[in-house]
Amino acid sequence: MPKDSNAFDLIYQVVREIPSGRVTSYGAIASYLGMQGGARMVGWAMNASHTITDMPAHLVVNRNGLLTGKNFFGGNRMQELLEAEGIRIENDQIIQFKDHFWDPSIELL
Repeated sequence: MPKDSNAFDLIYQVVREIPSGRVTSYGAIASYLGMQGGARMVGWAMNASHTITDMPAHLVVNRNGLLTGKNFFGGNRMQELLEAEGIRIENDQIIQFKDHFWDPSIELL
């Protein structure tokens, strides 16, 4: 990652590339950007992104498909957004997570 780049901006660039109906993880984004141990930084960026109108933060979940960021959406909004894209959720977890997972390291070559 270039020294003069804002890490949040780089994270947001990746998140905007996630196709509709797919999800990725904090760690997958961090890995793609070369941010060792940067999953928390990605989480912070997602938490800070709720005022950005074109930011699909709901498409970023933890490595097990859990909706760990749902509190920042208020109520069940994160789940509602995911379900609107055809992703089934039970008990705050994406059903068939691997089928919906988008890996930026593979998709953004």
